[in-house]
Amino acid sequence: MGSEARSKVGEVEFEDMLPTMAENLGGEGLIKELCNGFKLLMDEDKGVITFESLKCKASLLGLQDLRDDELMSMLKEGDYDGDGALNQMEFCVLMFRLSPELMMESEALLDHALQQEFESNFDFFHEK
Repeated sequence: MGSEARSKVGEVEFEDMLPTMAENLGGEGLIKELCNGFKLLMDEDKGVITFESLKCKASLLGLQDLRDDELMSMLKEGDYDGDGALNQMEFCVLMFRLSPELMMESEALLDHALQQEFESNFDFFHEK
């Protein structure tokens, strides 16, 4: 980790800082910062990130020059339940999905864990 990559949401390209954050903060620290980012962008009355809250607070992220359709594209990218807003889980998942380096690391860790599980189950059945 350490070098920032570029990621894209719709037509919007941005610098991927999550790998650096993960390296500096560790897993728990990164999740805490993602939660803080969610709280910063969310509509305080609704408890989710809406188009309106994202548009209003986009300048906090240096995204003040984005057009409405670009902001809407970002919102739709992570809106899994189709309610037109991002809850905290959708936001965190979106941030990980948009970080190619973290996704590759996550896949490698999952592959390793599955391989270990397979090997321990294989050994278990052959001992009997």
